[in-house]
Amino acid sequence: MVWIALTVSGGYWEWHDHSNVSSIPQAVNQDISKLSGMPINAVGVIVTSVEVDGDRADMNVELSGMNSSEVSETIRVQVKLQTKEQQQEVKEWQRGDDIKMSGTLEMPATARNFDGFDYQKYLRTKEIHWIMKVKGLQNTEVTSPSSWGIISLFRVNDALRAKMASKLNELFQEPHAGFMKGLIIGMQDDVDPVTYNQFSQLGLTHILAVSGTHVAVYVACLMILLSLFRFSRETILTIVILLVPCYVLLTGFSPSVVRSGIMSMITLYAARRGLLKDGLHIISAAALMMLIWNPYLLLNVSFQLSFIVTLGLIIYVPLAMPLLSKVPRKFAGALGVTVIAQLASFPLTIYYFNQFSLLSIFANLLLVPLISFLVMPLGMVSLAIGSMWMPAGRCLAWVVEWLDNATFAVVEWMNIHPAFLTIWPSPSILWIFCYYILLYVLLRLGKLWVHHVQPLPISVDDTIPLEGVLRLKEQGHEERSKKLTWKQFIVLPLMLSFMVLLYVGYQPPSLKGAGLVQFLDVGQGDSILITTPEGNNILVDGGGTLNFSKQSDEWKTRSDPFEVGAKVVVPLLKKRGVHHLDAVVLTHGDQDHIGGLQAVLNQIPVKAILFNGTLTRTPTFEKLLSTALAKDIPIYAVHQSMKMQPDPYTSMLFLSPEMTQEEQAELPVVKEQNHSSLVFILEMNGVRVLLTGDMDVASEDNILEDATNSTIGSQGIDIIKIAHHGSKTSTSSEWLTHLKASAAVISVGVNNSYGHPNPDVVDRILDQGLSIFRTDRDGEIQMKLHHKEVWVRNKLK
Repeated sequence: MVWIALTVSGGYWEWHDHSNVSSIPQAVNQDISKLSGMPINAVGVIVTSVEVDGDRADMNVELSGMNSSEVSETIRVQVKLQTKEQQQEVKEWQRGDDIKMSGTLEMPATARNFDGFDYQKYLRTKEIHWIMKVKGLQNTEVTSPSSWGIISLFRVNDALRAKMASKLNELFQEPHAGFMKGLIIGMQDDVDPVTYNQFSQLGLTHILAVSGTHVAVYVACLMILLSLFRFSRETILTIVILLVPCYVLLTGFSPSVVRSGIMSMITLYAARRGLLKDGLHIISAAALMMLIWNPYLLLNVSFQLSFIVTLGLIIYVPLAMPLLSKVPRKFAGALGVTVIAQLASFPLTIYYFNQFSLLSIFANLLLVPLISFLVMPLGMVSLAIGSMWMPAGRCLAWVVEWLDNATFAVVEWMNIHPAFLTIWPSPSILWIFCYYILLYVLLRLGKLWVHHVQPLPISVDDTIPLEGVLRLKEQGHEERSKKLTWKQFIVLPLMLSFMVLLYVGYQPPSLKGAGLVQFLDVGQGDSILITTPEGNNILVDGGGTLNFSKQSDEWKTRSDPFEVGAKVVVPLLKKRGVHHLDAVVLTHGDQDHIGGLQAVLNQIPVKAILFNGTLTRTPTFEKLLSTALAKDIPIYAVHQSMKMQPDPYTSMLFLSPEMTQEEQAELPVVKEQNHSSLVFILEMNGVRVLLTGDMDVASEDNILEDATNSTIGSQGIDIIKIAHHGSKTSTSSEWLTHLKASAAVISVGVNNSYGHPNPDVVDRILDQGLSIFRTDRDGEIQMKLHHKEVWVRNKLK
C-alpha cells in the first residue's frame, strides 16, 4: 500500500507539473524568445484582490484573449500608476472585474545570485508564466461583471475584508492598526516593516500568520456564544463546522489556516459522531485533500511549516511530557508545546530564513499566551463592538493598544542583544532528515527512561506486608537496571551525535583550503564578498538602491520599498552562513556602493570598517558611520601603501588614494568620490585580484607613476574588477597594458540608464585579450582561487 501510494502520488505530481506550461506562445504563434518585451492587447478577468502599493498596482488576470487570439491562462499584471488620482481610482477595482489592457509581456525574473530568490520559479508554482506591464490607467478599461459566478463569492469576501480593515484603521492608531490587521484578518502587508522584522528575529511571525491558534480561539468563542442560546451539543457542533470555512475565507485562505480549518472540521465532525479522534489520521487527511487540490502546496513555506509543527506536536509532545513530570502541571503543558514547536520548526526556519534566536523559546512562552488569549480575542471583540458602536470599540481598543505597546517593548528589548541571534547556512535535506530522526529517538528513549525510574506503583487498597513491598521494589529496580543497561550506553552517543549534527549544520560550507571571491549581482552597483582560505569574510561595498524621487512624489513611496542591502545582500550573507564580517570595505561614499551597507550593519555583526578617509556629508554616509559608532565598530581610514593580512594565505595591499598626514587628520569632505576610491590588490593563494571601486583615469595614472607600486608591473595582475561599471572615465589602454591581466569583471545593472559598460571600454578590454565577465549578462560571478589556479562559475550561464 505504501509503494502504491508513493507511485500514484508521484505520478500525479509529474502529470500536474508536465501540464504546467504556457499556452500563450502557441495562441499568438510566436517563439518564447520573441514574446518578452512584445506589445500586446489583452482581455480577461481580475481573479485576485488588487494590491495597491505606492505607484504600482498588482493583480492576477485570467486571460480570455490576446492580440485577437483566444487564450486561457493566468498572468501577473503590474500597472505603473502615474498620478495620485490614478492611485485612488485603481483602489476601486475588485476581483471579478472585466479588464482590457495594453502593455508589454515580460518573462518573470530568475535568480541572479546563487541561493537568491527565484521569482520565475515562485510564479510557476502559482501556474503563472508571464508578467504584463501596463503604463498608466489610460491603457486599461475596467468594467463590473454582468453576471454572478463563483468568483463573486470571493469578491464579496474581499469587500468584507476591506471593510474590516477600514474599521480596524478607525479603531487603532498606527502601528497598532497594521499589527491587528495581520493578527485578526491575516493582512500582513500593512504590518510595520520594523515591527515585523523584530518579530521575525525572535521567531514570532507565526503569530501574525492566521493558523491553528486563531481557528481554535474562533471555534471556542463560537461554542461559548452558541451555548448561551441553549442549543444542543450536536447542534452547536454542526453550526461551528459550517462556520469554520467562513473564517478560513475571511482570513485570506492561506495554507496554514486552510490546514487548521480542515483539521478543525474533521475533529468537530468526529466529536459529533462520537468517533475516535486520531491526530495522525486527521492531519494526513488534511494534507491529502490540500495536495490533491494543488500539489505545488508541497513547495509552499507556509504549508511546510504549518504541517511540520502540527505533526511535531502530535508526535513529540507525548514523548516530551514525561520529561517535564517534575514541572508544575499548569506550566508543563505550555512549556512542552512551546519547546516542541520550536524544535520541530527549527530545521525549516534555518533552511528558509537562516537565523534563529536563542531567546525564541522564552519569547514564545511569554508572548504567545498574551497575544493569543488576550490581545487577539480583545481585538476581535473591539472590532465586533466597534462595528455597532464606535466609542465603545475604541475604549476596548485602547486596552489592546496598551497590551500591544507592552508586547512591542518586550520584543524590542529582546532584540537589543544581537549575540542571541544566530545565523545558519541552509542545511541539506539529509541533515534535516537526520535531525528529525535523532530528535525522535532521543525523546523516545527519554520517555522510556522516565517510566523505568519511576517508583513501582502500589495500589493503596492492596494489603501487602512491608517485607513484600520492599522485595517487589528491589526486584523492580533489578529488572529496570537490566532493561536500561543498553539504553544507558546508547543515549550518550545519540546526544553527542545530535550536538555534532547541530555543530556541523552551523558551520558554513568548507572551501577545503581555497579562497572565494564572489561578485554579487546588486544591479547598478558594486558588492564583493571575499572568503579567505581560513574562513574570514570581507565585504567590499554593499550596492545601493538609487532614489530620484521628489518631495511631491511622496504618494509613490511603497510601504516596504525595495532596498538592495536588505533584499539581496543580507539574505545572501545569511544563506552562506556568514556569522560575522571580519571587515567591511567602503571603497568610496557613492550611494550605489554604500547604500546597502546600512542593512548589513543592522543585521550582521561587523568587526571593522575600512574607508577612504574622506566624508561626503550625505545622509546615507552619516547614518552609516553613526550606526558603526553606536555599535562600537572600529573605523579605519585607509590610504596608499597600507597593508592588511586577514590570514597567512591572503593579503590586501592598498594602492590608492594618496593622502597627506594633514588630510588623514582632517577627514576632508569630498563630494566627487570617484577619484578617492580605495584601490587594492587582493592576493590569495597566489592569485592577484585588483579591486578598483569607481577610480578614474587620473587615479590610474597616479598609481602607474608611483614607484612604490612597481610590483604591479613586475608581478602583474590576474583578474581586474573594471572601475566605475565600465564607464569611459576609467580603464585606459595604458592601464590595461601595464596590468597584464587575463580576466576582467564588470559589475553593472541590466539595461541601466547610464549605458554602462561603455562600448569603447569593452573594445579596449577585448583588444588586450582579456576574458570578460559581466553581472548584467552572467549574474553573480564566483571565482575560486586555489594553488595559483582560478575556477569560475556564474549564475546565468
